[in-house]
Amino acid sequence: MTLEEVLGCSSSDKTMENVSQALEELLAAARRQNCLTVGVYESAKLMNVDPDNVVLCVLATDEEDENDVALQIHFTLIQAFCCDIDINIVRVSGMRRLAEVLGESLATDSNANDSKDLHCILVTNPQAEHLQLSEVGRYCKESRCRNQWVPCIALQER
Repeated sequence: MTLEEVLGCSSSDKTMENVSQALEELLAAARRQNCLTVGVYESAKLMNVDPDNVVLCVLATDEEDENDVALQIHFTLIQAFCCDIDINIVRVSGMRRLAEVLGESLATDSNANDSKDLHCILVTNPQAEHLQLSEVGRYCKESRCRNQWVPCIALQER
């Protein structure tokens, strides 16, 4: 019997769909409740000042961001901080869908000033949607059981 069997860690396509949907609902609800901090710099500031209020860290990239060394260094530091103070972390792909969920626009060129940095998003104590937070938290726990410390979720275009 393996550790995963003892702890009941399992994953399937249906589970991934449920977690993806739960994450989208959680982010949308947290945005409505003003419980989101968006941006790498803003997130780092909040975690320095009030880390106990953070319940989830979302690190978002698409393929074109994978070679951004500065962004990857920021992610490494944020992940280390989150692991140190026991904040659940998920990596998300599908920046366009993430922007839709958050009601934001994505920059299509380097001169766009209206778009926010969606690469790091912190969720702070949302008052509602505890089921969605529990679903995402359970997925993070199951992923740690499989030694995947930062699980990945792909948000699908609709």
